[in-house]
Amino acid sequence: MSLDAELRAFFTTRYPQIPAAQRDVMERAARELAASGQSERALSAGAQAPRFSLPSAAGRTVALDELLAGGPVVLTFYRGAWCPYCNLALRALQQHHDAITARGARLVAVSPQIPDESLTLAEKHELAFDVLSDIGSDTAKQYGLAFDLSDELAAVYDEFGFDLQRVNGGHARTLPLPATYVIGPDGIIRWAFVDTDYTKRAEPADILAALDAGPR
Repeated sequence: MSLDAELRAFFTTRYPQIPAAQRDVMERAARELAASGQSERALSAGAQAPRFSLPSAAGRTVALDELLAGGPVVLTFYRGAWCPYCNLALRALQQHHDAITARGARLVAVSPQIPDESLTLAEKHELAFDVLSDIGSDTAKQYGLAFDLSDELAAVYDEFGFDLQRVNGGHARTLPLPATYVIGPDGIIRWAFVDTDYTKRAEPADILAALDAGPR
C-alpha cells in the first residue's frame, strides 16, 4: 500500500470521530493556510538549501554540511510525535531507509519538538535515521515552511491534549508545513514536496525516483 493510501485510510476512519465544532475550526484554518500561498513561497527545486546545525534525539549536533559531505540528503520536516499523519510518514520512510542509503543518501527528519520528545518518537518507531530538534522553528523559517496557528486552532489542539507549549519548548504556536527535500551534495535542492495539507506527505517512491534522477 502506498503512503498516500495509508494516510487516506486513516483520515477516513479518524476524521469523522472529531466533534463537528472542532472540525469546523480545523477546516477553516486549513482553507486559510492553503489560500495564503505559503507552499508556493517555500523553497523549491533549484534553490540553495539553507545550512543548519541541530541537536539530534541521540544528543549529537548534526550539520547539513557534514551530511552533504557524504552524498545527497533527504530532509523531511514534520509537525511532531503528536501528529498521527507524521507518524505514518516517518514509519514509511523507515521502511524505505535501506533503499535511500543504498543510493548513497542520508535521511534526516526535523520537527520543532524538544530532543526528549524526538528520542521517544525515534525509540517507539525504531527509526534508524537522525531525528533533529528545530526548537523555535528557525530552520523551518529559512526554508519558508514555518507558520503560526490561529487562536482558534491552537485552542482545539489544547483540547486534544497535544501540549505544544511543552513539547515545542515554549513555542506552542509555530509549526512547519509538511515538506521533504532531496538536496544534492552541492547543496542545491534537486526535488521538493511542500503542502499546506498536513494529511499529505511525500511518497517514498517519489523520493527514490528523485535520488535516481541525480543532479538537475
